[in-house]
Amino acid sequence: MPQSQTINRRIVLASRPKGAPTPQDFRLEQLDVPTPAEGEVLLRTLYLSLDPYMRGRMSDAPSYAPPTAIGDVMVGGTVSRVVTSRHPKFAEGDLVLGGAGWQDYTLSDGRDLMSLGNAPHPSYALSVLGMPGFTAYHGLLNIGEPKPGETVVVAAASGAVGAVVGQIAKLKGARAIGIAGGADKCRYVLEELGFDACIDRNDPDFARQLADACPGGIDIYFENVGGAVLDAVLPLLNDGARVPVCGLIAHYNDQKLPPGPDRLPLLMGLVLRKRIRLQGFIILDHYADGFAQFYRDMSGWAAAGKVKLREDIVDGLENAPEAFMGMLQGRNFGKLVVRVADPTGS
Repeated sequence: MPQSQTINRRIVLASRPKGAPTPQDFRLEQLDVPTPAEGEVLLRTLYLSLDPYMRGRMSDAPSYAPPTAIGDVMVGGTVSRVVTSRHPKFAEGDLVLGGAGWQDYTLSDGRDLMSLGNAPHPSYALSVLGMPGFTAYHGLLNIGEPKPGETVVVAAASGAVGAVVGQIAKLKGARAIGIAGGADKCRYVLEELGFDACIDRNDPDFARQLADACPGGIDIYFENVGGAVLDAVLPLLNDGARVPVCGLIAHYNDQKLPPGPDRLPLLMGLVLRKRIRLQGFIILDHYADGFAQFYRDMSGWAAAGKVKLREDIVDGLENAPEAFMGMLQGRNFGKLVVRVADPTGS
């Protein structure tokens, strides 16, 4: 085996964060590259997806999936190339989508792999044609159910999920109002993605500007953030509004309830009085019955230029922790992906 394939670098969970993750919560290890047994393949990670859900896996609090154990490799979706195959369905050089996590190499028996063929943009399998795109598609169309002329507001509108939500809303004839952090992100949402408006959540006058952008109220709010953004949205929700709850990134590092009075009765009263559908969803529950249709639709939209996505690519596995911590603070611009190895093999 060539020298470049003898060492497997991997980043493991060193400790559970207390609040925001720190560099000390991660550890870079080096092990020998494993050898595949009969029925297995050895995969070389090319691209690693960094996503907010990973913060939950670092905690041992009750959740929809088991936590990452201390000393285990950080989880994550990956695009990999088959280096060695002892599996009848995969050949050396094949591109595959899987879940190798934060490491250079891994073994697989093939059950968790999806062949990508000769995909011209392999990393898109981690974004617009993968889990983030499917999350946007399912949450908006199956929970939000947009109708022509309705107003759709989406938080984190320049991110991997929010960007796709707004573009699908426009395809369905709705108004798309984005919320993003900073003038550059708002400009991108307006000029590149074609939203009808985008409000900077950092502006001191944010709540009034959002109300001005939604003179007829909000019919669908795609929730990715929580916090002050949700506070500004709630009074604007129309009767019968739908709120797909995808994430609450403003609270992922919380260690206790936020200060102030208990506002849950007010929220539930609003839900009742306005007959609001407030529905959380975990996209992993919907792959079996929904991914194929999503992939057909999104592949067509992306090929026709009707749905676009910006990637924020960071080079080097060793830089994954810093990039991940920055994402939780909103420093990324677009879908955050780590380029672990040169996809051309050069």
